[in-house]
Amino acid sequence: MTHAAHGYAGNERRPLGGYLAAMAAFGGLAAALSAAGRATGRRAPERPALADVVLVSIATHKLSRLLAKDAVTSPLRAPFVRYVEPAGDGELNEEVRAEGGSVRHGIAELVTCPFCLAVWVATGLTGGLVLAPRLTRLGATVLTATTVSDFLQLAYDAAKRGAQG
Repeated sequence: MTHAAHGYAGNERRPLGGYLAAMAAFGGLAAALSAAGRATGRRAPERPALADVVLVSIATHKLSRLLAKDAVTSPLRAPFVRYVEPAGDGELNEEVRAEGGSVRHGIAELVTCPFCLAVWVATGLTGGLVLAPRLTRLGATVLTATTVSDFLQLAYDAAKRGAQG
């Protein structure tokens, strides 16, 4: 463990190298989106439209949870995590399979955390609004509609349970 890592975490191993790798990859993503915008002559809007902000916000919520927790996307997380148990409503609880100080551990924490993934997803969707706005809005609409449907499904189930009990 490096001196800085030891001073930060003491005897607990934290995946600081993994976090640095994730930050570098995120910086690469942002730089690539910026370069693509310059290369295509597309410019970011002075002020994003409120409707786009709401659409991307709800879509970010859904896609982040889908990637980090959904049973269907577990093959994407499987190299980094181990299945623990169902978490209800199509989601899973998983645990990190890698050592505490490894890059793999840092990636595992990222891919299982919808809060952590949200900044990546929001950046991708926002970049998509600049580079391919029609397609991005269409995809974000699907994710937003799915989010609303999820909440309606949960409300319907709760109403049924309330009526029965």
